[in-house]
Amino acid sequence: MPRLSEVDRHSALGVLQAGLPISEVFLRMNVNRTTIFRLRQRLHEKDTVSDRPRSGRPRCTTQRQDRNLVRNLMNNRFLSASSRQTRGRNNQRISANTVRRRLSTSGLRARRPYICPILTKRHRHQRTLWAQEHAAWDRIQWRSVVFSDKSRFCIEHANGRLRVWRRSGERYQADYVRNTTGGGGASLLMCCCTGSPGRVHTLLAGTCLDR
Repeated sequence: MPRLSEVDRHSALGVLQAGLPISEVFLRMNVNRTTIFRLRQRLHEKDTVSDRPRSGRPRCTTQRQDRNLVRNLMNNRFLSASSRQTRGRNNQRISANTVRRRLSTSGLRARRPYICPILTKRHRHQRTLWAQEHAAWDRIQWRSVVFSDKSRFCIEHANGRLRVWRRSGERYQADYVRNTTGGGGASLLMCCCTGSPGRVHTLLAGTCLDR
């Protein structure tokens, strides 16, 4: 059953003082009957409905250490949380889960990086010019164009699942993109070409051995 918040506790006591029986109060608040009894007893004995102070487990890192953790992460965002040599209070090693929680508080999540070919400034400039030149093309002009794409599936080894620590909206920033090159063992290459309705739609499959 859910834990009553401070507002819900005062609301439960209010309907009790208004004359509503306890059997209806705990059903309305969706809590155990004992919770309402103890809540009323605490009010009579302590004159408050707030929780007693709890010591709790102390944080293993200070706020300064948390800031240093985030600052060090900015230097290499592709390191895993378990590989970070981070120390907490009394120079004790902190766990990877603690590192993830501290980074999560700063809005950082471990996500799969966006993978794209290596593009220089000249490449980006040429692609932008091409997009601007063809932005006003109509449907008739696009009928003479065929688009193609390909996907490569590794056979001998896995591509791996590298993670990068970044915030939301940073997926396509150059510092957090994983660049790739050709090669890497035996693989299956699948190509597809498509155009306007009635044009060529071809699916090609082959095995390429990149050694």
